[in-house]
Amino acid sequence: MTATAVLRQARRDDLAAIWRVRYSVHENKLTSRVTDEDVLTQIETTGRGWVIEAAGVVVAFAIGVRTDGNVSALFVDPAHERRGFGRRLHDTMVAWLWAQGLPRLWLTTGPGTRAQRFYQAAGWRAVGTTQHGEIRFELQRPEAAA
Repeated sequence: MTATAVLRQARRDDLAAIWRVRYSVHENKLTSRVTDEDVLTQIETTGRGWVIEAAGVVVAFAIGVRTDGNVSALFVDPAHERRGFGRRLHDTMVAWLWAQGLPRLWLTTGPGTRAQRFYQAAGWRAVGTTQHGEIRFELQRPEAAA
């Protein structure tokens, strides 16, 4: 990450910036109804969120849910891609989820997307598809950390 990019825990007042980043992406567009309350519950109660700020502006975010190991979101504003922000968020979130004692993590993403390639490169394994045609990925807890 560049010197002007800061990774920090997401806060309630990041909500508008999280939505701005979420709606800026070209792939994996939001198709289900996710509310402000859903996001706030995930970053404040059932999980944790992180953001990356570049020059004081949120340009990427991730949310992990400790209650079931779901990676519910990891998005980077297209204008800030290919700077390592996604991988930094991923690694931080996965480390936190492992620290919660979870045996496995899971997520879904569209087939043929950059996200699919990203997760495969990070060691996630495709285990099936959802009824909506998304790929379900799982990541097993490393034996050394178990």
